[in-house]
Amino acid sequence: MAKSFTPQARDAARALGAQVAAARRRRRWSTARLAEQAGVSAPTLRKVERGDPSVALGTALDVAVLVGVPLFSSSPSELAVLADSLVDRAALLGERVVPISDQGLDDDF
Repeated sequence: MAKSFTPQARDAARALGAQVAAARRRRRWSTARLAEQAGVSAPTLRKVERGDPSVALGTALDVAVLVGVPLFSSSPSELAVLADSLVDRAALLGERVVPISDQGLDDDF
């Protein structure tokens, strides 16, 4: 059975795919050229550009970087600082999570 994705994940994948396709065309690169640059097959590249959320995250991000689509910030150094900051923040939360009981939870909004 295929994995189902949330509507937001599907929309994000489609948005990234559209940005990749547009950036590739602006550079006048063929799909074959970008696929070769990224080290992926042409069908995988087409999946990225169509916004198929089943494509590996690293593959989609690599392709985006190769054509100049900004990821979370406009510069690689800003992205590295952001990543470090978010990793540090997550580390402050600790490793252990104590689940709460759903019993008696009123989720009728």
